[in-house]
Amino acid sequence: MGRLLEHFPNLVTMFLARAEAGGDAPFLWAKQNGAWNPTSWREAARQVAALAQSLKRIGLQPGDRVALVSENRPEWLISDLAIMAAGCVTVPTYTTNTTRDHAHILSNSGARAAIVSTQKLARNLIPAVMLGSECRHVIGMEEVRTGQSTEQLSFHHWHDFAAGEGSRDAVALQVDQLRREDLACIIYTSGTGGAPRGVMQHHGMILQNVAAAAEVISSDFGWGDEAFLSFLPASHAYEHSAGQHFPVALGGQIYFAESLEKLAANIEETRPTIMVVVPRLFEMLRARIIKQIEKEGALAQYLLRRALEIGEREARGERRLSDLPMDAVLSLTLRRKVRGRFGGRMKALVSGGAPLNPEVGRFFQSLGVTLLQGYGQTESGPIVAVNRPSTGIRMDSVGTPLMGNDVRIAADGEILVQGENVMHGYWRNEEESARVLVDAGDGSGTWLHTGDVGHFDEAGRIVITDRKKDLIVNDKGDNVAPQRVEGMLTLQPEIAQAMVYGDRRPYLVAVLVPEKEIEGEADVQQRLQKAVDRVNADVSVIEKIRRFIIADAPFTIENEQLTPSMKIRRHMIKAAYGDRLDALYKKGH
Repeated sequence: MGRLLEHFPNLVTMFLARAEAGGDAPFLWAKQNGAWNPTSWREAARQVAALAQSLKRIGLQPGDRVALVSENRPEWLISDLAIMAAGCVTVPTYTTNTTRDHAHILSNSGARAAIVSTQKLARNLIPAVMLGSECRHVIGMEEVRTGQSTEQLSFHHWHDFAAGEGSRDAVALQVDQLRREDLACIIYTSGTGGAPRGVMQHHGMILQNVAAAAEVISSDFGWGDEAFLSFLPASHAYEHSAGQHFPVALGGQIYFAESLEKLAANIEETRPTIMVVVPRLFEMLRARIIKQIEKEGALAQYLLRRALEIGEREARGERRLSDLPMDAVLSLTLRRKVRGRFGGRMKALVSGGAPLNPEVGRFFQSLGVTLLQGYGQTESGPIVAVNRPSTGIRMDSVGTPLMGNDVRIAADGEILVQGENVMHGYWRNEEESARVLVDAGDGSGTWLHTGDVGHFDEAGRIVITDRKKDLIVNDKGDNVAPQRVEGMLTLQPEIAQAMVYGDRRPYLVAVLVPEKEIEGEADVQQRLQKAVDRVNADVSVIEKIRRFIIADAPFTIENEQLTPSMKIRRHMIKAAYGDRLDALYKKGH
């Protein structure tokens, strides 16, 4: 059994315990003027205490909600902890939110104050604050030009609020009142359809999640001096729990990436031991590695081919003695080089937020990069299960359930979850809460209905087949999982994005976004057709794509066809292309 995390009453107490032990050691790192600069555990704790007292001084009461609008940076986590240390509730919001998005969240949450990082982000936030009636304070991490304070709305400087010593005793007295069942934050799900819903995450929900994740790291890899590189939106439950509070639990350091464009360079500079990532990043890195190896000539291409062949055999459980010499050569050459690109001390990259194509996973495993696919949702803390070496890593599964949460499969195949890591409900939405939190009626209590369909394999790993609501049922009653087909399409070098369509129809059609390299070429239609043909050769008859259209533009967050966590929003894409997709079924087309 690995080292187990202590049982803490709330997230702030956990942080204060780690800060006491960490002292002047570095905790949070940000790059400024070309150099990585640290904030120590002691300094972070001082700022948390000072900021918490400032929030109370302006009149915020226990239970009040505070919106947090910022890119990932040290002040983000310090603000999150300070809000909780004041007895308040954090409401993280996406940096990509429009004024309308902010207005919905501010109104629905009833936020009394908002912390914003920059003038750029304030442009969409301030009009939403002005439209509402409950938010009375805006606190800017940087200089935010917002006009003058009024009787209804006051503007403050974050660094003024975080200045001064801050009373550790006063904070300790406040957090002594916080229990695991108390509300810590309201995280609004980006949602693939409809208005975002506020998931009520209590302290115990996140604490249980990070304790279970710590058990995986401790048992399967060894828990040491951990370093994380944070780049996924901290406002997303996955990064909030696994990329912010999980490093705190481990007493680890967090480096905040400069940008997605500089991520590869930041990985080599910071040499993280654990990274929380989404499948799209792996798809991009896979394409980049393949292109680089193609440039390096025949030997590099031969080594890649052999690595993938051996990896495929190992995935099937077929080990050959004859592979051992080549395996040793690969470890000294290609795999060492690839591991170097990930900093050289990476224990594991944990993939979540969306389904990972098994082929992409096997690609990285073959190259010596340990990739653990996990599964969960905002409503479950968010992590429910994860692949781990001790139970066998299978890229077509999401691994075994984490310690402390129970998983069962309903009669219709839906995955149900129970445990402290399950939310208490949606904020101010009893109807939706009752829809997904259902008493089983057999004495086992209430279970979260995830909306995902799956089963357990022979080793107790969860295999997900699709989202219950996203299943396509064709006109013959056959069920098709669109995400599987979409994943295969986007593996083709010509296809950047795809959405499959065909509910109650005789066959499948698709909207395709070509890769930038070919989008302006005269034969783009023919090249996409060849890519579709390759996929069709590997799928069942009901999964074949018979016809497709080319999207007018990529699916993006800005055009509302992608969620901030990079999932496609089917209803928005259908609204944009539905008529053209329907036309593909007309006779003679």
